[in-house]
Amino acid sequence: MTESGLTPTAAADALAEIQARRDQAVTATLVPDWYWPTLGGLMTAFTAAVESRRPWLVAVGSVAYAIGLAAAVARVALLHRAQVRNSLIGVRGATAIVGYVLALVALGLSAGFAAEAAGMSWPATVGAATTAGAMTATGHPMMGYLRRVMTARPLVSGGR
Repeated sequence: MTESGLTPTAAADALAEIQARRDQAVTATLVPDWYWPTLGGLMTAFTAAVESRRPWLVAVGSVAYAIGLAAAVARVALLHRAQVRNSLIGVRGATAIVGYVLALVALGLSAGFAAEAAGMSWPATVGAATTAGAMTATGHPMMGYLRRVMTARPLVSGGR
């Protein structure tokens, strides 16, 4: 026993409990898998509505996009409690998120410009659909990477 009356076994058990709670918090705060295809589908439908240049379709598409996006974000924020926790995400996690978003933007723009150069109809929709497919394919692995980054961080604050 130590001076404080805490045995090494009790200390190890307490540390294991803290790690388990942190892992629970990390898992609960990550964006769920359904979010990526939902967001991609909304983006693609909205882009197609705008690119149709039909005022009624632009209006309907805009309202549907706003309602769908608000519902998806609200569900993630309220039910899944997804939020960035600065104490867990760290520089590596933040850098990964920024890089991920920039890569998706670059992919979508490249696909859209390539579709326009090839003379395809609705090139912006092609770009949005390409981005949607990439998000659907890579959203889960991205969340897995962030989970590993967050659970690998030391339990004490102040670390990188």
